[in-house]
Amino acid sequence: MNNLTEQDIRTKYITPAILKAGWDIQTQLMEEVSFTDGKIYVKGKLTCRGEKKRADYILYYKSNIPIAIVEAKDANHSVSDGIQQALDYSKILDIPFVFSSNGNGFYFHDKTASAEEIENEISLDSFPSPDVLWNKYKAYKGLQEPTVEKIVEQDYYPDSFDRKPRYYQQIAINRTIEAIAKGEKRVLLVMATGTGKTYTAFQIAYRLWKAGAKKRILFLADRTALIDQARRNDFRYFRDKMTVIKKKVVETQGKESLVSTHKRGIDSADKAYEVFLGLYQGLSSTDVNIKDAYKDFSEDFFDLVIVDECHRGSAKEDSAWREILTYFSNATHIGLTATPKETDVTSNSEYFGDPIYTYSLKQGIDDGFLAPYKVIRIGLNVDLDGWRPPKGYLDKDRNPVEDRIYNRKDFDRNIVIDERRKLVAKKITEFLKGGTRFEKTIMFCVDIEHAQGMRNELVKANSDLVAENDKYVMQITGDNNEGKMQLDNFTNPEEKYPVIATTSKLMTTGIDAQTCKAIVLDSNIQSMTEFKQIIGRGTRINEDYGKRYFTILDFRSVTDLFAIKSSTVIR
Repeated sequence: MNNLTEQDIRTKYITPAILKAGWDIQTQLMEEVSFTDGKIYVKGKLTCRGEKKRADYILYYKSNIPIAIVEAKDANHSVSDGIQQALDYSKILDIPFVFSSNGNGFYFHDKTASAEEIENEISLDSFPSPDVLWNKYKAYKGLQEPTVEKIVEQDYYPDSFDRKPRYYQQIAINRTIEAIAKGEKRVLLVMATGTGKTYTAFQIAYRLWKAGAKKRILFLADRTALIDQARRNDFRYFRDKMTVIKKKVVETQGKESLVSTHKRGIDSADKAYEVFLGLYQGLSSTDVNIKDAYKDFSEDFFDLVIVDECHRGSAKEDSAWREILTYFSNATHIGLTATPKETDVTSNSEYFGDPIYTYSLKQGIDDGFLAPYKVIRIGLNVDLDGWRPPKGYLDKDRNPVEDRIYNRKDFDRNIVIDERRKLVAKKITEFLKGGTRFEKTIMFCVDIEHAQGMRNELVKANSDLVAENDKYVMQITGDNNEGKMQLDNFTNPEEKYPVIATTSKLMTTGIDAQTCKAIVLDSNIQSMTEFKQIIGRGTRINEDYGKRYFTILDFRSVTDLFAIKSSTVIR
């Protein structure tokens, strides 16, 4: 036996012992399971992936409920030699039953047991059955009630592309389902941008709806792009059971009322749907003379309300958006965010409670599910040394400028220095020329006027490519309809243009830019929430289009404030 490899030990001893205990090899036993993609390492313009984390065995009570992990060793190791590695994996995967084996027996670490019985050695013939571990799992999690168990056991939606939740999505879904099944009314999930919050929300909604626990569901967001993405992609299963709540125009005495164009509402016939997608702005009104559309529904109409990007308006106690949640307070509320907001006046935790699960940007990068980044900090002389206006200089509102030394906190908000904008455009262009010049780039500016000005300067700096296609550079801001119409093209990996987008706030959230390879920071960002949202525009990976990492070009030392190391400094 000492000559047998680890694979031999698994084949001859470990797998037969598990199967003898009643585990089904087709549906309950998975061998050599890779649960991360392997971190991407970047050196210059070259990338490589690190090793994937891989468990020898993961045992599932049902396809969506992993409950045990087994680490195998060859016969030259002791029976317990794999237990520490298995425990590390079990912590990541949220699995309570941990085994190590060298083919002579099993070493069992039981997180549900008392301290005195937490670890013991058992024989090959004593491996526990699925029902034994499931009953221990239910007692540990408090899931013994038949109605609770029915909800928890509900399967995932079987994707036609055989897509399955990643391990962290599975944890987020299962913890949320378990909490709601036990009666929790408020649940908060914190998941980094690009890790599939909407897909996670869909699987939660589907399982609760399919189990009959939640029959009417409202998905709330604050951007039309988020609603459209959810409807077209992750929530598309619901199809004829789903509707989008839209603004309505009401006519008065045969004429369209100017005031009533802001009235929101939904026909009574539409209430036959079971899943509703809606904007906060589509359900509430700032006009005191107009009835809020959410009041067209009874207070107990919805069983489940999912709040996307809940760090925004819904976190504020006195916001109009919070009124919607208060009105539907009988429903279960799930908050989704990449950046929980905690300030003296705004708190996600105050409303939703502490996060039931957190999957961070760092963890996503370490696991290889999110793109790493390089930082290039560009210090312009006018920023580093300050700037004093010449006599008679006017600000952008054509008012005389006070005679003093100005720094980058002033630039583009009150004072426009044309030469600085030209230099910024030149540096961005030089960076792109070091690659293909067609790497999707988002530039975050101080405000809309700054975004417009930088669009103009980037057009001049890249006039050769703009002559080939005038959409090479586009201003994409809330007030610019032409730019907004190009947003889908910018985020579509198959569309070449636009290449460079200048923006202020519009593209900070809800934009799935899979092939964005450069994030330009030329705005005075002070909020960690906003910073993480902006960085999240670059964290998607799309290996089919060569997107494995992205670069942050920092013109305002924003990365200093948030302890992001700079790989390159350009002056």
